[in-house]
Amino acid sequence: MYIDVRDREKYLKGHIEGAISIPFLELFLNPNLLSKDVEYILYCDSGNKSKILVNHLNSLGYHCVNLEGGYLFH
Repeated sequence: MYIDVRDREKYLKGHIEGAISIPFLELFLNPNLLSKDVEYILYCDSGNKSKILVNHLNSLGYHCVNLEGGYLFH
C-alpha cells in the first residue's frame, strides 16, 4: 500500500493511484494509524522525509520501504 507523506494540498494536485494521504508529522506522531500486518511504501517529493519516516516506523515494528528518489507530480 502506498502512503503519500506530503502535505494534503500536494496530494490533491496529484498522487500515485491508490495511495492514501497521511502527512509526515501526522504519521510520525501517530504510527498506530498503520497496521503492523501490512507492508507500506512511503513517498514524498524527494525521498528524504519518507526515508526518515520509514526508519522510524520500522524501528517500531512496522513494515515500510521508501520510494527511492521520491515522486514529483506536475
